[in-house]
Amino acid sequence: MHYVKPISLFSMLTLCAFGPVWGQTQTQLTACQEQGKKEFASQDYVRAGATFERCLKLAPSNEETLLSLAGVALTQDQLATARKYFLSALRHMKRVSPYRSYTYSMLGDIAFKQQKNKEALSYYEKSLEYNRANVNSLVGKAVIVEEQGNPKEAAQLYETALSVEPLNEIARRRLIALEPIYFSDEEMLSALKQRYAALPDKKELSQTDRDLFKRIHAAEQKGGIDYLKSKYKVLPSEYVVTLFKGTGFERDVLTISGYNALRKQVGQDAVAVFQKMGVRTQDVFDLRDMKGNKIFLPDSTLNDSGMYVYNEALQGRKAFLLPKESVPPTQADLDKLAKLVQDLQNSGYTEISRAELAFVQQQTNCSEDTLRQYMGLYIVPVSKTDKRYFVPEGEVPNPRKGAPYYYVALLRSRSNPSVKVPRNSLAETYAAWNYKLCSAVDGQLLEM
Repeated sequence: MHYVKPISLFSMLTLCAFGPVWGQTQTQLTACQEQGKKEFASQDYVRAGATFERCLKLAPSNEETLLSLAGVALTQDQLATARKYFLSALRHMKRVSPYRSYTYSMLGDIAFKQQKNKEALSYYEKSLEYNRANVNSLVGKAVIVEEQGNPKEAAQLYETALSVEPLNEIARRRLIALEPIYFSDEEMLSALKQRYAALPDKKELSQTDRDLFKRIHAAEQKGGIDYLKSKYKVLPSEYVVTLFKGTGFERDVLTISGYNALRKQVGQDAVAVFQKMGVRTQDVFDLRDMKGNKIFLPDSTLNDSGMYVYNEALQGRKAFLLPKESVPPTQADLDKLAKLVQDLQNSGYTEISRAELAFVQQQTNCSEDTLRQYMGLYIVPVSKTDKRYFVPEGEVPNPRKGAPYYYVALLRSRSNPSVKVPRNSLAETYAAWNYKLCSAVDGQLLEM
C-alpha cells in the first residue's frame, strides 16, 4: 500500500561508487550492472534478475548489486528473496551509507505485507533513526500505529510525512479519515462553517456540533458525494463545497444541505431495497436491527444502525428483524445460557421438550405456573417467544417435584422400552384414585 517503487533505487545508486573493485573486474561489474538496469527499465524482470545474479558473482559483497536484486524480487512479489538480499546488503553496508534508511524501510514493507506488524514497526523505526524524513517509513509506522488503536499518534506521523511530501496520497487520505479524532475544537468548528453547518459567528463547539461533524464526515468517507452525483444529472451546487480550490489538495465536502439530501435519498432507496428483499411496505419503517433497535428515524431517514443494515441489504444479506421477529441472542447470552444449562444438569435436572411438557400438563391438569412454583419445573427463556424446560430427573425426595419427570419417563418409555419410569408415590396414588394433581378449572394443586 505504501511501498516505494524499487526502480527509484537505481537512479540513486548511480550517483555513488561502492567498494573498491579494480581493473577489469570493475569494468565488467559496471557493464553488468548497466545491462541489468536497462533490462529492469524495460520490465524484463526475469532477465534483469539473471543479469544481477551474474554481477553478484563478480563482487559478492557489492551493495548496489544486492539492492538491485532485492528490487527485482519485490517487483515479482518474491518477499522472502527480497528480504534475503536486503539483509545481505545491510551486512555489507557502511554505517554511514545513505541507503540504510531505505533498506530498513523496505524490510518494514515486506514484514507489513507478511502481516508481521511488530517486526515491520521495528524496521520502520530503525529506518527513521537514519532518516527522520523517510516518508515511506513515516507512513508505514503510522498505518501500524493506527491499527494498534493510537489514531492521534498516527495523525501526527501522517502530518510529518505530508510536511516532507505534501502530495503523498496515502498520508493525506488517511489523515482526512482521522479528522474527527485529531481535530481541535477550533478546527472542527471551522470545518462545520465550511460546510455551512454552523453560523459564521459561532464561537464555541458543542457536543451536538461534534456529533454532526462526525456524521457528515462519515458520509463523505463512505462515498456520499459520489452517491448523490449518481442520483442527479447535475448535482446542485449548494450540496457540495470544494476546499483548497486551485491547489494540489482540492477536496469536495458535503454541505449541511447536501448531507440532508443524502440522508433523504438513502432513506428512499433503502425502502425499495427492503421491499425487494420481501419486506411488506407497511412493515418497512418498523424494521429493527439485530439488537432490536429501530433503523428508521421519525423523518423516514436511516440512523447509523440503519445505514449498516441498508449496506448489508445491498449485498443481499439480511441484517434486520421484522416487526414480529425476536431479537437473537448474542454470543454473551449464549455463553450465559450454556453455563446455566450445565449448572442445571449438574444439579440433577434434565431437559424436556415442549411436547413433553404438554403431556405432563395433560396428565396433571397443572398450569405451567403451578409446575414451576411447586413441582420443580425450571424455565429458561431464550428469547421472547422461545423457552427451554428442565425438570428434576429420576426419583427425588420431594414427590411433587418428581411427578413431572415420572410422566415424561412414562411418555418416553412408550417409544423406548429401555427408559426406566421412576417410582413416585404422589403420581401413583392419584392415578389409583383416577384423580389428577391439579384442578382442571384453574390448574392449581388439589389436596386429597
